[in-house]
Amino acid sequence: MILVASAAIILPLILLGGLNLSATRGMSLSALVVIVTGYFFWHLSPMVITASILQAIHKALPILWILFGALLMLNCLRATGAIDRINQGFQALSADMRLQTVLVAFLFGGLIEGVSGFGTPAMVTAPLLIALGFSPMAAVILALVADSTPAAFGAVGTPLTVGLSNVTEKTSLLNAIGLRITQLDLFVGALMPAVLILILILWFGPKEHRFKQWLATLPWALVIGFVYSCLALLTVWLIGYEFVSIIAPLGTLVVAIVTIRFRWLLPKTVQTAPWRTDGNAPQPAAKHQMSLVTAWFPYLLVVLLLLASRVLTPLKTAMTHYFNLSWTNILGYSQINSDWKLLYSPGTILAIAAIIGLLVQARSLKPLLPTASTVVRSMGNTAIALGVTLIMVQVFTNSGLNQAALPSMPMYIAKFVAKYLAGVWIIMAPFLGQLGAFVTGSTTVSTLTFAQIQADIAANANLSTTVILAAQLVGAAAGNMICVHNIVAVSSVVGLSGQEGAILRKTLLPGLGYALLIGMAGLVLINLLV
Repeated sequence: MILVASAAIILPLILLGGLNLSATRGMSLSALVVIVTGYFFWHLSPMVITASILQAIHKALPILWILFGALLMLNCLRATGAIDRINQGFQALSADMRLQTVLVAFLFGGLIEGVSGFGTPAMVTAPLLIALGFSPMAAVILALVADSTPAAFGAVGTPLTVGLSNVTEKTSLLNAIGLRITQLDLFVGALMPAVLILILILWFGPKEHRFKQWLATLPWALVIGFVYSCLALLTVWLIGYEFVSIIAPLGTLVVAIVTIRFRWLLPKTVQTAPWRTDGNAPQPAAKHQMSLVTAWFPYLLVVLLLLASRVLTPLKTAMTHYFNLSWTNILGYSQINSDWKLLYSPGTILAIAAIIGLLVQARSLKPLLPTASTVVRSMGNTAIALGVTLIMVQVFTNSGLNQAALPSMPMYIAKFVAKYLAGVWIIMAPFLGQLGAFVTGSTTVSTLTFAQIQADIAANANLSTTVILAAQLVGAAAGNMICVHNIVAVSSVVGLSGQEGAILRKTLLPGLGYALLIGMAGLVLINLLV
């Protein structure tokens, strides 16, 4: 039965990662197998399967709406020339692609994660990296890997507030778990800027002098990573876990810009061309008339609108109340629901910022309709791939509604693993979190699914509950690197649809490595707390 329960995990890895099938074909086969095995082995009724399919279709709509907003923003910025101006700004700050990787993918992406979540950061940062001259594959890999460390705290602390709601709602305990997350990331998350640069050099450049090129940036990368982790720790300690993923990337971005301006700890030589393909080299155009502030205005507006909508209670209440397209009690099942608060969605905010950006930058809305039409036409294959992926996910997660008195497939896997590996659970805890995020695509949902069993195992094994739950959250955040529907969405933005298997093979290694290091850091932390 464990193999049947694990079909939703094993099949995508084999079909996409091993056989290199496209997400549309690979996930369609995976969904079909999970539905058939759910019916015959888990005794899911046709009504539960139908409700799960309807839930999946509905859940795909908010993600596609976010994708639409991200693509609309990108294409509008291209139409006004703002992307070229942003590129010039980065080039003026530093033409070194190693530093640009950290600035855009990790720090700016981390800020977008802090005010948005929902897989939005990679969809925003990957096109920016391409505009800077990165190949599409490099841009996607770097954007996905970078959207891990900040995702543990997500959009204003949602993975803790919602993800741990089945375990505790006490702010003091949530802050204690948040503090443990930052302590674990002092060992591991602080390495993320150095890891991103290493990925760029090892996988996307010439083979000569690779280690030397990485060592040249290592002091700067380690300082930036350590500053980020320390700011995160101080924010939890002094303010609260809700603001970690806003203050940490924003504060570190300021530090990074200052160090670059004054050339502190920077490599002696600037590296640009080694990781740039001819087709993606920025054009050495004449100076742009648009100011840098005007060019960045739509992105700044996105950050401000997202932050205001999450922090200002009256605004949040209005945006979640009106135009609420959520679907509850699908086909009469109280456990089968799908949220879509249209005004509160990052997709709506991205679309609004794109429209206002056109008015500010081009003083005209003339490009809007042709651009929107082009975006919609480009999303067809992505919609199919995303839909079948979510069908598999929802049948998998709703499998607890069975007639065989079995736990759900995720819980069956968790209990099976816990039974045989409880003795080394601190090493396994982040992998369970990562497994949940790989399937569901969400740090929050993974934690909501597995937090209770993680807490129970910690109690039974006499381990620190706060450390185990922190490991669950960090592992789930690392799962963003390998989540299939995140890969499908960001691939669509940069025109790599059909190459999801190649992307998964690349992100799997850093994803598993991150979880392993968190497990080892947890082992050290637990021993220090004894």
